[in-house]
Amino acid sequence: MIDDLDLGFDDTERGEKGRHRRGAVRRRQGKSGGGRGKTLLALALALVLLGGIGGGAFYGFDRIQNYFVTPDYEGSGTGEVTVEIKQGALLADMADALVAADVVKSTKAFIEAAEENSRSKNIQPGTYKLRKQMSGDAAVAAMLDLKNKIVNGITIPEGRTAKNIYKLLSEKTDIPVKDFEAAAKDPAALGVPDWWFVRTDGKKVKPSIEGFLFPDTYEIPPKATAETVLKLMVDNFLTVTGEMQYAEKAKSDRRIAPYEALIVASLAQAEAGNKDDLGKVARVAYNRVYGEFPCNCLEMDVTVNYYLELTGQRTKASKDMTPAELDNPKNPYNRKLRGLVPTPINNPGKQALEGALDPPPGKWLFFVAIDKEGHSAFAETYEEQKRNEQKAKEAGII
Repeated sequence: MIDDLDLGFDDTERGEKGRHRRGAVRRRQGKSGGGRGKTLLALALALVLLGGIGGGAFYGFDRIQNYFVTPDYEGSGTGEVTVEIKQGALLADMADALVAADVVKSTKAFIEAAEENSRSKNIQPGTYKLRKQMSGDAAVAAMLDLKNKIVNGITIPEGRTAKNIYKLLSEKTDIPVKDFEAAAKDPAALGVPDWWFVRTDGKKVKPSIEGFLFPDTYEIPPKATAETVLKLMVDNFLTVTGEMQYAEKAKSDRRIAPYEALIVASLAQAEAGNKDDLGKVARVAYNRVYGEFPCNCLEMDVTVNYYLELTGQRTKASKDMTPAELDNPKNPYNRKLRGLVPTPINNPGKQALEGALDPPPGKWLFFVAIDKEGHSAFAETYEEQKRNEQKAKEAGII
């Protein structure tokens, strides 16, 4: 007889709920009483039918009633437990995590409560401080209350080197710098695909994490390790560049390897004093290396500073660099070496990546900052560059 009853939900409905994304609300059109009213009516009918059969029919009723009533705790729960909601989690994924931590009694209890709360779409990934044995409604309400979200955020600015990023992360997480350095030795283990470390200019690539630690604000999960933190940053880089179709456009539009375009983005990030000039600086780098610049070299002092930082030396302003530092034959990032440097020299942001991917047209070979806002003047000839340098001196910039 149970087979003939309308149980208020079926396998198809459960499948639809499992596919709901975070906060999705299904409008139950044409159901005057809602899902819960229907299950109560079905339960009452079942009681009448079972009562007519006799007392022995109540054997196993606890199991049978789960077909009619959503298993759910009552109230706001007790104690304390932390639950992590992962990036991209579906509503069903959240429910599974809550059931596993005994926050809610069933996935259905949470899913139904979330579907009936239009604000549930605001539930974000992260770690929450909740209670055990909460009702589905209470769990949803608690996850919408920001005071229950454990925030351990850190912002990584554009253009920081990996070495500098390790220090920032260590200060925030108390994870030793040496742990980040150890984890970074294997970029592939952190999620960087092998094809990124390919060049079209004939230079060999020694895989480095530099360039792949995307600058952004990150929420560091409790009990994080150096590996998990760096993986977050690499995953973000891959997501952003994937959405930009960075690899495809570097090959089709720039006719170079994506890794070479990434190196140029890092150069632009380091050299441009203003975001407006990121694309123009990238164009200068391309013109010097692939164009008609006599040495086909970068001649950018930022590559010298990168080597100084990499080797534990103090970085310097260009005017303070010695001839030996500017042209050190042992420096693989020597500003006078032909072609691009071996690796990116920092971790560029999205605007620098865009500038390297689609720089404005121009035959510029030189540039110099000319105002305190960091804007540069660009020149095609050295004579024009000298005039721009004079303007910079008059403005007190150099």
